[in-house]
Amino acid sequence: MKRTKKAVKVAAKEAKKPGRKPGRKPASVMNMVIAQSGGPSMVINQSLVGAVLEARKSAKIGKILGARHGILGILGNDYIDLRKPTEKKLEAIAETPSSALGSCRRKPDAADCKAIFEEFRKLHVGFFFYIGGNDSADAARIVAEEAEKAGYPLVVYHIPKTIDNDLRSCDHTPGFGSAARFVASAIRGDDLDNRALEGVKIDIIMGRDAGFLTAASALARVRKDDGPHLIYLPEVPFSEKKFIKDVQEVMKKYGRCVCAVSEGIRGKDGVPMGAKLGSGEKDSHGNVQMSGSGALGDALAKILKEKAKIKRVRADTFGYLQRSFPGIASKVDQEEGRAAGAAAVKAALKGELTKGTIAIVRAKGKKYKVAFAPVPIQNAAKYTRSVPPEYIAKSGNDVTKAFIKYAAPIVGELPFCEVF
Repeated sequence: MKRTKKAVKVAAKEAKKPGRKPGRKPASVMNMVIAQSGGPSMVINQSLVGAVLEARKSAKIGKILGARHGILGILGNDYIDLRKPTEKKLEAIAETPSSALGSCRRKPDAADCKAIFEEFRKLHVGFFFYIGGNDSADAARIVAEEAEKAGYPLVVYHIPKTIDNDLRSCDHTPGFGSAARFVASAIRGDDLDNRALEGVKIDIIMGRDAGFLTAASALARVRKDDGPHLIYLPEVPFSEKKFIKDVQEVMKKYGRCVCAVSEGIRGKDGVPMGAKLGSGEKDSHGNVQMSGSGALGDALAKILKEKAKIKRVRADTFGYLQRSFPGIASKVDQEEGRAAGAAAVKAALKGELTKGTIAIVRAKGKKYKVAFAPVPIQNAAKYTRSVPPEYIAKSGNDVTKAFIKYAAPIVGELPFCEVF
């Protein structure tokens, strides 16, 4: 995919910001380490393979080492020689969902960083690529900054990935399009199931702070009475009273109701309902586990049965199925995942940034087109974005046409289903 004029201008502007040190380049030939972190996706291996194949072209890169299970592989000296697999093998890996190298959610502390530097010095590593979301970008940033303090010549690049689509540095992220395609397809099928047996169906979808994935359920609609009839995002304070009223109104209109609900919905207190109902288990970044439990769906179903007096109410939690489902990946998502990996290696070899990330920039106009621009890693690290207000319906229980226009080209065409 070619870079748009706008993206080139953005890249040029970013090049003048602090953090770009053209004079700091690694030695003529140094080794490379690449790892995957955070939750898997359907196209994270596309980014891995895109980076590896691009690195194989360069005379500046010696060994290409894949660290198993992210930072843990570096700390444990557990690597795969990625120059050994044939291109055919790598292409097969690219088409396979989940993280081929394995993943982790460990946030490196000062002791970890010191151990990583020692490992990199020992292996003569000059390039480090970390594929992941905002927490992964933050981990890569910590490693890069500690390397600067130690005077170690290391170029660090974060390669964007997250099904939550919440990276501030990108118009959208590799992984989102495919997970959204799964969600929209599953909702379309669930709507058919609901047509047959009626009643209320509640589907809990990933998205602890950002509702992009839940919003994508709206792509399932073709006819006026198609579900989801109600969509609840974490960006809108959840009201039990309003929820009951919304469902009753849809039931009166259609005799049935399909609800798409984000796992991160929260009341006015700002605390996710799923977190209150779950085990309280947290990862090293402080994220409370919610996706592995059906507690939220069961709680909402109970509310409708007891307070709205609706007899048939069912709930499903899509959970981890959304991340690594074979055969349903978006073609656009696959292409962009591959391109993001290759773009990171190209940018690192140019040496303009010692610590960067790849921004996916969407061109203006009717025709869908994106470009890939290297920007400071701080643009992606730690903090996230939410679904913009213009994508959320005033009713608070749906999305707008602007969101459909935004998401449709990333997700691609869905299977068509006919009804009487």
